Amino acid sequence: MGTATTAPINLRYEDIELGTQFESAAHAVTPADIAAFAEITRDHHPLHIDAAYAKSRGFPTVIAHGLYSLSLMEGLKSELKLYEETSVASLGWDEVRFKAPVVAGDRLRVRFRFVEKQLTKNPARGIVIEALDLVNQRDEVVTEARHTSLILTRQPDHQPSARAAT
Repeated sequence: MGTATTAPINLRYEDIELGTQFESAAHAVTPADIAAFAEITRDHHPLHIDAAYAKSRGFPTVIAHGLYSLSLMEGLKSELKLYEETSVASLGWDEVRFKAPVVAGDRLRVRFRFVEKQLTKNPARGIVIEALDLVNQRDEVVTEARHTSLILTRQPDHQPSARAAT
């Protein structure tokens, strides 16, 4: 199982072995995290900013936005630097499920494994699908999803670079 590192690993399509698993370091959610996400996204629903309202709906306090947890999944995965210089694009998230509330004080980490891969028409690029779980300090899955990434292969990329176009 991989762990957080500062040096890029830069996996390429050929390096991906189905079933390989990784786990990130943990992130402690703070009230400031939840408030900042509400501010940035302009989603000020009372579940996310009003403790009394959240309690009236059965939660212990304000809860983080579901999309905060999904964003955190990507951020924690990115800290592993698996595709730091080999990622081309995120092609999307599927089967996203918010399984349990996230509150300030939770310590969250992402676990994921490679579940599918396929080459594209462009021999310099391949598609990789990851199954991810965001888990809390009690090892409960709070968010689960599948993510599709477009990454480089070991074949030369004949696409013009974005830098060359500017």
